[in-house]
Amino acid sequence: MEIRIESLIDGARRASGAVVVVDVFRAYTTAAVAFSKGAAEIVLVAQPPEALALRAAGLVDLCMGEVGGKKPEGFDYGNSPFELSQLPDKDLRGKKIVQSTRAGTVGACAVAPGVDLFAGALVIARATTEALKDLGAPLTTLVAMGAGGVVRGDEDELCALYMRSLLEGREGGDHGEAAIATLARRGHDGVRFGSPEEPWMHVEDMDIALDVDRFDFAIRVTREGELLVARPHPPIAVPGKPD
Repeated sequence: MEIRIESLIDGARRASGAVVVVDVFRAYTTAAVAFSKGAAEIVLVAQPPEALALRAAGLVDLCMGEVGGKKPEGFDYGNSPFELSQLPDKDLRGKKIVQSTRAGTVGACAVAPGVDLFAGALVIARATTEALKDLGAPLTTLVAMGAGGVVRGDEDELCALYMRSLLEGREGGDHGEAAIATLARRGHDGVRFGSPEEPWMHVEDMDIALDVDRFDFAIRVTREGELLVARPHPPIAVPGKPD
């Protein structure tokens, strides 16, 4: 398997083969938490008005995301994995969600149609690499989206490097995972968490985002008509609903 690492929105546009769009702080960490609490699917869109229009049309139940880190007007939830983790499971179980963020979902929407697409984060890194191995594509592109898709982010670059090492069979062990988390905390985006100027950036968001391999599923994204729809891979059984 050939493995390429790209960065930012231009990297997403160049990506080919099997593609993983990586957004650790916080889009795809938040998506992973939503799936862990039973969400059925997440539609990925680039702009908040698209999300609101899908909800108004009855195609989704909830809007989730951020602009500048903050919950957009009219959205049900922001882009905080910690806030979602505090919700009762019943609030998300079986729900169809639409997500719009400035990096992760924009990057996914920028990837060329027709590729095998995954959403990536440290909390699902190993599970994603296992899914990629099963897929067996000759080329995999890991796209580190960074801040707003225009400024490299240490956490996303580190996640891409970690995933590459797993795909190449190089295990770092617990010390390697701890080093990744430490370096990401010291990155320029890491210092935003817990700042009184940005109260929506919870320290607990970073704690969850840097809990490497927290979940045992990947997030597969498929194009269904004009929509990009993300679901856990393998599927998660939702209590009270048929598998």
